[in-house]
Amino acid sequence: MEPLTDGQLVTRVLGGDVESYAVLVGRYRNRLGRYALHMLGSSEDAEEALQDAFVRAYRSLARCDDPEKFGAWLFRILLNRCRTSGARGRRRRQTFVADEVALMAASVEHPADRAAWREEIELGLQRLRPDQRQAFLMKYVEELSYEEMSEITGVGVSALKMRVLRACDRLRELLAEVHSES
Repeated sequence: MEPLTDGQLVTRVLGGDVESYAVLVGRYRNRLGRYALHMLGSSEDAEEALQDAFVRAYRSLARCDDPEKFGAWLFRILLNRCRTSGARGRRRRQTFVADEVALMAASVEHPADRAAWREEIELGLQRLRPDQRQAFLMKYVEELSYEEMSEITGVGVSALKMRVLRACDRLRELLAEVHSES
């Protein structure tokens, strides 16, 4: 039996089947939770933003224009929750948590240096402008296409490409600074 599409699940939820919303939550929880954690740097803030996004999505599900694109619509809600949380500056100075897979993909010569390298990357990501960090994470951690990123953020593809390029350039600068100081 084929799994139900997002559109089919949304239709069921709108028809009163609450269990179908649980399926949608299960489908998107890990990915969106990881993204919120990257953006906010605190597991408590990320969990709060994620829960808020799921509740807001449920309450306004009838306003989802294209149920087959529920995931992008939900991502957009989470993105707004992360922006709001970030703007408030709550617990802003906590350590940034980066995706293990992305960090391990970095070329590291000696295993003993991995922790230091990871910390440098995390600090570099923290120092990026929020819009650049957001674009970088969506592209290289979440592995979204520019078209998907545009759909989620409402920002044009060329602007997103520029944000990613500037984020990469800035990270290179920051990492070069750290290495020239050592």
